Amino acid sequence: MTRIIKVAVPGPFRTPLDYLPPQAEPSADVPVEPGSRVSVPLGRRRLVGVVVGAEDHSSLDAHRLRRVQKVLDSAPILDTDILELAHWASEYYHHPLGEVLARCLPPRHRRPDAGTPRTPRVWQLTAAGLSTDLATLARTPAQARAVETLRAATAPQRDEDLRAVGIRSEIIRKLEQAGLIVAMDAMVASALEPPVSDDRPRLNVHQAAAADAIVAAMDSFVVSLLDGITGSGKTEVYLHAMTSAMAAGRQVLLLVPEIGLTPQAEQRLHHRFGSAVATLHSGMSDLLRLRAWERARRGGARILIGTRSAIFTPLPDLGLIVVDEEHDESFKQQDGLRYSARDLALVRARNRGIPVVLGSATPSLETLHNAGAGRYRHLLLPERAGGASRPTMGLVDLRRHPAPEGFAAPLQTAMNEALTAGNQVLVFLNRRGFAPVLRCSDCGWMADCHRCDARMTVHSRPAGLRCHHCGARRSLPPECPQCGAPEPMPIGQGTQRSEHVLGRHFPGTPVIRIDRDSTASQPALQAALDRIGRGDPCILVGTQMLAKGHHFPAVTLVAVLDADSGLFSADFRSSERLAQQILQVAGRAGRAERPGRVLIQTHEPNHPLWETLLRQDYAAFAAAALDERRQTGLPPFSHLALLRAEAPDRATVWAFLERTAACLDGEQPQVAVLGPVAALRERLAGRYRAQLLLQSPTRPPLHALLRNRLAEVEALPESRRVRWSLDVDPIDLY
Repeated sequence: MTRIIKVAVPGPFRTPLDYLPPQAEPSADVPVEPGSRVSVPLGRRRLVGVVVGAEDHSSLDAHRLRRVQKVLDSAPILDTDILELAHWASEYYHHPLGEVLARCLPPRHRRPDAGTPRTPRVWQLTAAGLSTDLATLARTPAQARAVETLRAATAPQRDEDLRAVGIRSEIIRKLEQAGLIVAMDAMVASALEPPVSDDRPRLNVHQAAAADAIVAAMDSFVVSLLDGITGSGKTEVYLHAMTSAMAAGRQVLLLVPEIGLTPQAEQRLHHRFGSAVATLHSGMSDLLRLRAWERARRGGARILIGTRSAIFTPLPDLGLIVVDEEHDESFKQQDGLRYSARDLALVRARNRGIPVVLGSATPSLETLHNAGAGRYRHLLLPERAGGASRPTMGLVDLRRHPAPEGFAAPLQTAMNEALTAGNQVLVFLNRRGFAPVLRCSDCGWMADCHRCDARMTVHSRPAGLRCHHCGARRSLPPECPQCGAPEPMPIGQGTQRSEHVLGRHFPGTPVIRIDRDSTASQPALQAALDRIGRGDPCILVGTQMLAKGHHFPAVTLVAVLDADSGLFSADFRSSERLAQQILQVAGRAGRAERPGRVLIQTHEPNHPLWETLLRQDYAAFAAAALDERRQTGLPPFSHLALLRAEAPDRATVWAFLERTAACLDGEQPQVAVLGPVAALRERLAGRYRAQLLLQSPTRPPLHALLRNRLAEVEALPESRRVRWSLDVDPIDLY
């Protein structure tokens, strides 16, 4: 009987598709193994799918089945670990398995014309080759010279290295046949090269206790929350645990939230572990991503640093996962498969029976709740490493000290004192551009985006109006288009305007701006960080790109300009985000021997959030916030799923969501179906948006409802006239 191959294909398919084996397959006795890529026909297209199994029969008639066109891998390239993770993610996020598995492959492996790349190899001497007497090779001087060359080399040699010194391929082949040399996977051999340095700072008592606790659980699934204030040396604890994992022959996965944080992590780990380190993120070229992915899959990369997508990378010897800045929202994918890399790290570690470390100075409330319930170990680092002290924090009351250009007089004085002392100043403003609004002072007209419910942002370089939501651009109008008054005025403060103002107030001091406009490329960001790293007096102006992870030892003053923007948001997570953001950026101050200071400009100096953060600490804020969440029944004391829909026509969106609400309501009494309601920003990029919120006190009823009814939702006639998505565990509700 011919075996039926089950193939997960990218697309809106809830189950794998059935295919016959390729024509070249002699019989069902030679099945294509799960985890292998195959090229398959789908309609008029040819796609790359992943084999997930085989069966003796199909629900379709045999004459309707099409054949696999080509098997692309001689052996599976996705192992059981990744297949299990992909199946779990598909079921939990209610997303097609083929789409999930496509994310597990680097872009080049998703092409139907791409086979398994040739494995580069290197040569090294065997034990016999190391001990053989060169005199015995006197009659074959070319072989003797090859052995001598390999003995003198500090690392295994590539074919081209040997050819460059006159050692031909037939000589290499004869030495291999004689058992004097052996070929190695170059990706594995690179991991054997020595590190740059073996310098290891002495751990303080808190770091040592945390590191020992992590290492003690190295062969079991234990989740450790490494809760350390900024500058407490969490990275050194990671490195200690990584050293133990590598000594046991295991691989390590280090997840960081943003591409901008990978260079410093890569530099520090390369310094400690040499070329055993690889990096993987979407900012790399497809070829570099493929090489790093293959190194990791073949075991050559013993430590893999990556952003959220790296969670899907095969690592055959995986023994430890570290999620740095675990609270960061960048770990949540916001389109397509809306997964949380932090949560998938926990699932992968549980499946493998290995430890996972969640590190943060401001842990998410969900993580703190799990630690408080005993599901995670809570490891504390309450002191800064190396004797550095915590920065002092204070408020600048903008009711008493106006700031017409964004900088109140007390803040300017503090900045001048820090710069005069030879230090650096960091100005944090999470709003890029020159000004958030262009307004006519005569009639009140404001420059709105024609495609979004949003104002257009004024930019100075290059000059113009930009929508930060849909990307629309317009030139600056010379006069008000409504009343004709000349030159509408920019209102408010952005990073470009702050840079301009500071250049006038401190003419002899370099002002370095870091935001998505000034450092769009990795080299530009690295060049700016290198300038800062030299330690010369300067002013850093930037958005949240500066707020986390960076070590600026010369920064002694941090100024937060627009702190009030997060105090009165409609999102229930806004206070948590603001507290994390403030403390993260505050942590850039005073990280070396020089004391640090943080000044926060606010019109609301009596707000309870400031009282908690300045007079107490993040733990006190988190306890109060969790109590508030408990009373209101919000996460982590309930579980959410958000169904969003959008279309060019508002009525179409509402018709779909009303039918969907009727379809979902009532089956699971514990699940509240709330809405539909318009999105907070209803029109975006010319499309109207609305949403349904599903809320349940426990997960099982919520997932049962989605599992049982999503097929009905997909079958609704209205579903084909809208673009809709499902977000399980959403991090925002707009």
